[in-house]
Amino acid sequence: MAVSIRDLTLGYDRHPAVHHLDVEIETGSLTAIVGPNGAGKSTLLKGLTGELVPLEGRIDRKAARLAYLPQLSEVDRSFPITVGAFVAMGLWHRAGAFGRIRGADAARVAEALVAVGLTGFDKRPISALSGGQMQRVMFARVLLQDARLILLDEPFTALDTRTAAELLLVVKRWHGEGRTVLAVLHDMDAVRKHFPQTLLLAREKVAHGPTETVLTAENLFRARQMAEDFDDDAPVCERGAA
Repeated sequence: MAVSIRDLTLGYDRHPAVHHLDVEIETGSLTAIVGPNGAGKSTLLKGLTGELVPLEGRIDRKAARLAYLPQLSEVDRSFPITVGAFVAMGLWHRAGAFGRIRGADAARVAEALVAVGLTGFDKRPISALSGGQMQRVMFARVLLQDARLILLDEPFTALDTRTAAELLLVVKRWHGEGRTVLAVLHDMDAVRKHFPQTLLLAREKVAHGPTETVLTAENLFRARQMAEDFDDDAPVCERGAA
């Protein structure tokens, strides 16, 4: 297993956003994480990265190193950094946070930009990029991280059809290399067409497994009901409590 999640509760100010979740993610799987708004999808990824500490339960990751692509809205594009320097951050596992980018590493940055269709963009400031171009840059950084576990939070949102299709090819390449990929997605048609496994969340697990058995009308209706019925002000519960 690439990831084993046991009785996991994640939340903010002790209010649960993911509630008593039990899931096992197979090594090398390509899994979509879907659910209604507020279902805990992005929160789950933050738990997997270690950004959020579990309120209850545990997460066991087999991969020593993971790569995380956050939502585009979480990236400060006004920060004064070039595309090349931003992508080179994916090499920190090799050079360290303050290591110099040498010739071979500079070549790898250039290759990553070629792979996402941004040849020659290395000197541009990220503030000058469109949303689609910035998303490509973020994919290039993940490429250099060379991680066995890759987490993508809404990687295709607000992208034009061509850009989304080209970046989907990058995701499929990772899957073909035996990497484990988890992606938060909203486009159910794309999930059904391209993602063999799906985890349907509504704060709790609704269903997990082959996509065609998870994304049924019954499961989707149940997920909407569970999300609407969840009490955001409820404290963390303890199983077995009276």
